[in-house]
Amino acid sequence: MVTQTGKYALRILGYLVDHSGQWVQGRAIATDTGIPANYLSKILNQLRKHGFVESQKGWGGGFLLVEKATRVTIGEVLEAGVQLARPCQRHHLSVRVCQRMARSSARWKEMIRPS
Repeated sequence: MVTQTGKYALRILGYLVDHSGQWVQGRAIATDTGIPANYLSKILNQLRKHGFVESQKGWGGGFLLVEKATRVTIGEVLEAGVQLARPCQRHHLSVRVCQRMARSSARWKEMIRPS
């Protein structure tokens, strides 16, 4: 089962992919994705700590997707952060294994679709 935090992390990365090469303010990410701003900042902090995004303070700053993030699996994103995912209860496997099995399936898109 993917936690709400995990779904939000994937939604954030998907949003940043659409804005590759651009610094995007957290406020814009929150507004455009529908993720509460205080929750968003916690998730972005975890994504930054694990090297998926860069952050820059001040005018012209925000968040930027790093190249590494374009080459990782969904499972790697979910397992990267503290409490970003729980073990898959359906298959009794790690989320990474389940995601690897379902990677080619369109079902994963339903997981990250905005609620």
